[in-house]
Amino acid sequence: MAANEELVVLMTHGPSDERASVGFTIANGGMTAGLKLSVFLTGDAVDIVRRGAADIVQMHPLEPLRGLVEDFLVRGGTLWACAPCVKARGYGDGDLIDGVEITGAAPMHERLKAGAATLSF
Repeated sequence: MAANEELVVLMTHGPSDERASVGFTIANGGMTAGLKLSVFLTGDAVDIVRRGAADIVQMHPLEPLRGLVEDFLVRGGTLWACAPCVKARGYGDGDLIDGVEITGAAPMHERLKAGAATLSF
């Protein structure tokens, strides 16, 4: 895939911050535009994918956060959660929604080295 066809979104804000919803809205829009998308959640953003955390969050006029995340995964987006951030919160695989990969930053760095564009929220 050419560098201009891939986007990595780095998110640091938790589910109650509107930037979480904006980040997933833009990521989903990127997939609509034909981009291959990856999202790396770090810091408070790992709480977005904790089971139940995004269920009641909606930043008007955006879609509910849960639906944005589900849409991202159903459409084939890659969703990573920072391993040290997950561990620091005492979360394990069972605490996170299906489809999230707990990992260090190496897979993100590989995409960046291959020429992926980046956005940060």
